[in-house]
Order: sequence, then C-alpha cells, then structure tokens
Amino acid sequence: MSYHQLLLFAGAAIFAAFWLPRFFSGREPAASALLIAAGAGCSALITNPPVLFDPLAAPRWWESLSEITVIVALFATGMRLDVVRPFARWRVTRRLLALAMPLTIAGMTLAGLAAGWPLAAALLLGAVLAPTDPVLAGDVQVGPPTEGGEHPVRFALTTEAGLNDGLAFPFVYLALAVAAGLSWTDFGTWLARDVGWRIAAGAASGAATGWLLAKIVFRWPSRNVLADTGSGVLALAGVLVCYGAAEAIGGYGFIACFVGGLTFRRVEAAHDFHVNLHAFNLAIEHALTAVLLLMTGAALGIYAREVETIHVALACALIFAIRPACAWAALAGNGLTRRERWVTAAFGVRGIGSLYYLAFAAGAGSVTMIAELWLTVLVTIALSALVHGLSAGAALTAIRADPPPPS
Repeated sequence: MSYHQLLLFAGAAIFAAFWLPRFFSGREPAASALLIAAGAGCSALITNPPVLFDPLAAPRWWESLSEITVIVALFATGMRLDVVRPFARWRVTRRLLALAMPLTIAGMTLAGLAAGWPLAAALLLGAVLAPTDPVLAGDVQVGPPTEGGEHPVRFALTTEAGLNDGLAFPFVYLALAVAAGLSWTDFGTWLARDVGWRIAAGAASGAATGWLLAKIVFRWPSRNVLADTGSGVLALAGVLVCYGAAEAIGGYGFIACFVGGLTFRRVEAAHDFHVNLHAFNLAIEHALTAVLLLMTGAALGIYAREVETIHVALACALIFAIRPACAWAALAGNGLTRRERWVTAAFGVRGIGSLYYLAFAAGAGSVTMIAELWLTVLVTIALSALVHGLSAGAALTAIRADPPPPS
C-alpha cells in the first residue's frame, strides 16, 4: 500500500464509520467498532501492510500517538466537569479507584497465571488492562462544559477514567521490576518513588499548572485577557504544559493533565471560552482516536491467525466477569440504585490507554510474552468497543429511568 493509498483509505474509513450508523440510529453507537473492522479489512486485503500497523515492529509510533491522545482526553475530561462539590460526589469514584481497580489488576493477574503466563507478564496484563478509558467512554460520561445534567453514574465514570489512567502506572512499573528481578530494596524504591512521589508530584504539578494557566488565560492582564481571543489552540498548549511540567519533575503526567484541566476550569467555571477550548481538544482527540482504532484493527488483521482461544478468553473474562464483579463489590452500600450500580460496574471501557501502557512497557524493558500481551490487549479493545458501543444507549436509558438522587 502506498502512502497516498493509505491516506485515501484512512479518510474513507473514518467517514464510513461515522456515517453508516446514521441509517440505524441517531447516535454513533458502533463507530469505534466499525473503525476497528475497517482497519482489519484493510490489512487483510494488502500484501505488504505499513510498519505502522504492527505494534511489535513499531511500538514507538503506538506509544507516541496513544500518549498524545490520552493526555488531550484527560485534560478535556477534567475541564468538562461542571460541579465537583460537595466532595461526597466523589464517593463512588473513590471506591472505583481504591477498590475496583486494584481488584481488577489482581483478577487479571490471576487469570494470566491460570493461563500459564509468568508472573511479570500476568501482572503487566492486569496493569495494562485495569484502567478505564477517557477516550472511548465518551457516550457514558458527562457532556461538554456548562451543559449541566451530570448524572451520578456519568460523573463517576468520567472521574474514574480521568484518574485511573495515571493511578495504574505504578503497577506497570511494578511489573517491569518483577521482570527484571524484584528485590526488597527495589520494592521499597517502588513504593517511595513510583507510588508516593510520582502520584503526589503529578497531582500537585497539575493543580499548580492548571491554576497558573487559568490566571494567564482569564485574569492577566485584566483589560486584555487571552480568553477574549477565542483561540481554542490554547487548550492544546495547556495540555502540553501540564504534561511536560509534571514529567520534568518525575510526576505522572496523566494525573497532572486531569487535575490541570479540573483546576483550570475552577478559576472561571462559567466562562463561555471553556466551550471553545473543549471543542478544540475534542476535535484533536477524535482525529487521533480514529487513527489509532484503524491501527488497532489493522494489527488484528495482520495477526488474525495468531489469535488463540486464550486471548479471547482473557478479554471476555475482563469485560464480562472481572471488571463488573470487582466494581459491583466495591460499590456496595454507596447509595446508587441497583441499575446505577450495575451500569457503573459494567461500563469499564478499555481503549487507548491500554495501547499506551503496553507500548511504553515494550520500550522500557525486556517484556516476556510481548506478542501474547499485544494480542490480548488488541482483542480486548475490539471487544470493548463492540460490546460497550452497542449497549451505551440502553445503559443510559436505564439510568434515566431511575428517580433522580436527593439533592
């Protein structure tokens, strides 16, 4: 396939993925799945697929593209939250992060061990697939800034996706340390640096950077503020500053981007300029996501003959059993109705974040069973896009049927 043929295919596939569902629904419930299917069909039809389609051959491309996609989505996720107080609104999020995510990592690690994988590979599988995705879960998250109507389930899924991409990072580092031969000294270093310092530094850096950027955009100089320009590109600049500043001091840039977007919004929460900034970020996010989903499908097409029952079984275990069961247990007694609790537990969408983590791990150290990990992750993302994409509308209808929570 030539470069120009690749461009033609990519453009046509993106149009088709968003256009074809309009014949059946007013939404685009299957766009992600259709993009993956288009990528798979393309790679199956050509004899010499571009190296970009192969994550084993070009992990750097996958890491870079997924990295920028995730940080743009995280900043936009933090910025779109209209109401963050009282802090009781975060009680479901706290349960999902502190209980459901570690339980999911443990569950997937045990599933990997049961499949005969070594501990390092099984732990990496759990870490890579544990975080929910801020990119592909847009249908069940809160709407754009100032739109209002933030249902507790939408709020929980949005804030979970905003924070657990960064909070899963320590477990990726732990898996890499186990692969290298973890000692007690290494474990202490992991706790102090990868868990303690990097999380705290990411959160603090994001809060400070978000506040400073908001002052520059909305307050300084008071008679000629940047917000009056209406330039949405400032949103991308904010993303890059938040991420770069946090990584420069050894913090988790993913956490910094979400916290930065959240803090940025709080300085002038009702300003109309937030809508412009969000729309610009969303356009970048959608464009990069479409490319990555095409690449995901193309990779599945290339390695279709390598996909085995165990890869599908691990993906099904996560989507249909481990994530729902862990989240359901974590949310016991939290005030949600049964339907709200079920939707929150079931909609742990997997996507671009998992691509980044695995590509990062592949480049950061010697990872055993890397091909098996890629196949499992690719199958999981495709399954999640299909299952969650097609059921999002019904899930939202179900939670709207419940009476509103008491104010």
